Amino acid sequence: MALPAKGPAKAPCSTPPVHTEDAVTSVHPVDEKLHLSRLVPAALQHIAAMYAGVVTPPLIIGQACGLDVAARTRLIAASLLIAGVATILQTIGVKGLVGNRLPFVNAASSAGIAPILAIAETNGTGHQLPAIYGAVMVAGVFCLVIGPFFGRLLRFFPPLVTGVVITLIGVTLMPVPVSWAQGGDKTAADFGAMRHLALAGFTLAVILLVQRFGRGFVKQVALLFGLLVGTLVAIPFGMADSGAFRSAPVAALPAPFAFGAPEFQPAAILSLCIVMLVLMTESSAGMLALGEICDRRADARTITRGLRTDGIATLLGPVFGGFPTSAFAQNVGVVSLTRVRSRYVVAVAGGTLLVLGAFPVLGAVVSLVPMPVLGGAGIVLLGSIAVSGIRTLSEAGLDDSSNIILVAVALGAGIIPLAAPTFYAGFPAWAQTVLGSGISAGALVAVLLNLFFHHLGTRSGQAAPALKSS
Repeated sequence: MALPAKGPAKAPCSTPPVHTEDAVTSVHPVDEKLHLSRLVPAALQHIAAMYAGVVTPPLIIGQACGLDVAARTRLIAASLLIAGVATILQTIGVKGLVGNRLPFVNAASSAGIAPILAIAETNGTGHQLPAIYGAVMVAGVFCLVIGPFFGRLLRFFPPLVTGVVITLIGVTLMPVPVSWAQGGDKTAADFGAMRHLALAGFTLAVILLVQRFGRGFVKQVALLFGLLVGTLVAIPFGMADSGAFRSAPVAALPAPFAFGAPEFQPAAILSLCIVMLVLMTESSAGMLALGEICDRRADARTITRGLRTDGIATLLGPVFGGFPTSAFAQNVGVVSLTRVRSRYVVAVAGGTLLVLGAFPVLGAVVSLVPMPVLGGAGIVLLGSIAVSGIRTLSEAGLDDSSNIILVAVALGAGIIPLAAPTFYAGFPAWAQTVLGSGISAGALVAVLLNLFFHHLGTRSGQAAPALKSS
């Protein structure tokens, strides 16, 4: 049957759509290219927030392996370089291949320190780092092989599960800034001294005041302002150690296999492959958290590309002296706190890490920031991550009793390692590695309970809207 003619109705279609300048130039906040006046301070906040975490693994592992100051400096430089390369790959990436293209920081994870130290203890002098690096390289291959499967499992990570994991990231990592606020070195005689606590409290107060009374961009860089003021106040009291700055070489590019050719030991490889599973869980959680914070939810392909970048950095890192690479939760906190979501800000931070690694004397400037100052700022950072998790849980249908039980048990499982660090002492080593991390333990329990309550024995499409995959 012929349709009736619509003479007057065609008039609107005859006019071409209007493309205003705003419509053409409008970009998502993640893809926004900021002016240098905003870009540089925002990038510096990321550097200040992550620097201590980047240098902690090489410092601890280097000391455990008996390296001298010069060798430890090379180890730190290598970690900074690998972190810079991995961060640039994540933020800029190669479309469809590598990089999650989010404001995502990659660097050596502290979660791998304990098993790496165990490998060092079972090997003699001269074989410690080669055995570690051989195991790390295989763990990188392991990540590349199974990474795509993680991305395909996103339907098992609805807001109910991701909210638990994001909350646990903030809660379970809170002992780190608390330790920094006490001085950082638990073996020091003045650990927990009132002067450390006062400096941390002062830094926190500065951040709160700037956040309360600041306007516009000043409010966004409250964290950086607190770190700067806290460090300046610490200098007259002799609490800013300049020893690392004075002894650091001007330039020190890492040489390939400077600490020996990799050795491949089955026990060490198995241990770090288990660690890699934990790191992949944490990295996936970080991407999911950033997706929520940035209003660009991470889909399966985003997770796959991000984990592929983790695997590449973990595989190639040991060539120059790097360690297993994963997400940095404190930088997720920076994005959440400042609401500066541009991935180019983090890309500039990655480029800065490259420079700091190539010129250790520049990186040592950042080391002037005292641990208590970092502790005061870290409480804000990790607390804001927990708030992001709570916000996600608020969308997860907590009026349902099954969801309440799921969240309660998963949070409890995640807090056990924090409340009772020796709780899993009698478990096998692999179980201690997985369950000893509150983030991975809570994530595992949340996923299993979500399967039990909302997938097993239910027909397709029966899940509540609040449980749709994020």
